[in-house]
Amino acid sequence: MLQPKASGPPLRALMGTHAPVLAPGAYDTLSARLVEAAGFPALYMTGFGTAASVLGRPDVGLLGMSEMVEHARRIVQAVGVPVIADADTGYGNPLNVIRTVQEYEAAGVAAIHIEDQVAPKKCGHMEGKQVIPAAEMVEKLRAAVEARHSPDFLIIARTDARAVEGMASALERARRYREAGADVLFVEAPQSEEEIATVARAFPSVPLLFNWAEGGKSPPVALPRLRELGYAIVIFPISTLLAATRAIREVLAQIREVGTPNPVMERLVPFQEFLDFIGLPEVRELERRFAEKETVTR
Repeated sequence: MLQPKASGPPLRALMGTHAPVLAPGAYDTLSARLVEAAGFPALYMTGFGTAASVLGRPDVGLLGMSEMVEHARRIVQAVGVPVIADADTGYGNPLNVIRTVQEYEAAGVAAIHIEDQVAPKKCGHMEGKQVIPAAEMVEKLRAAVEARHSPDFLIIARTDARAVEGMASALERARRYREAGADVLFVEAPQSEEEIATVARAFPSVPLLFNWAEGGKSPPVALPRLRELGYAIVIFPISTLLAATRAIREVLAQIREVGTPNPVMERLVPFQEFLDFIGLPEVRELERRFAEKETVTR
C-alpha cells in the first residue's frame, strides 16, 4: 500500500500465454497477497468469500455495489497481478451496470463477471436460483461493453441457467451473450464432466471460464482435462477461505482446551516472518529515508 505494486501483463495477454490462467480466490487483502506470493499470475475476488469476510454471512446478495467495489479496490492496491472480480448481477438495470463497470474499472480491476440471476442473487452452487430473461441480460452486457474505457478491461458473461432451464438453454444464452460483446463466457455449475466438455465443444474459439467450485455442483476435474478442453481461465473461489477457516478453528480449539496456543505454535507462521511478509521492512526503510531528509532540511 505504501509503494504501488508494479503491474504485470493484462489478463487478456495472460490468456494467450497461460493454458489456462489459474486464479485462486482471495477474500481479503491478506489472502490476495498470499495468492500473489505463491506465484499465481492472477487472482479472483470471490463474492462468496467477500460476503463471508465482510459480513460473516452467505453469498445471497447482501452486499451492494459500492461495498464490493471498495473491497476490490483494496485488493487491487495490495497486489500487482490482474484481479478478476465478482460483480454479481451488475446491481440493477443497464444504467446501473454502466456505473458498475465504470467503478470497477476505476478501482483497477482487470475483469468482472456479471450474471443473469434475479436479484437478490445466490451463490451459483446453491439451490433456489432464478434467472432473468435472456434479452434483459443481453442489454446489460451491451451496456457493460459500451461503458468500459479500455479494451483490456474484460467483461465476463455468466449464465446460471443450467440449474433453472437446463444445459441447452444455458448454451443458447451464452451464445447470445457472446454476440452482445462479452469477452469471456462463464457457464456456471455444469453437473458432470460431460457437461463441462459440452460447453467447451459449443464454443471452441471463445475464451471460457471454469469455476472449480470447491465442494460445489461441478465435479473436481483435473487441470490437464480442462487444458485439453481449452478453458482460458480457471478460478478456485474458496480454497483459501475454507483452509483459513479450518486453521482458525483448530488453533481456537487448542486455546479453549489448554488455555494457550502452545500445542500448535510450531504450525503457526513465525511472528517475524509474518511481519516481513506484510511489509514491515518496507515501512522501516521509508521511515529511515524520510527521517534522513527531515534531518538534512533542519
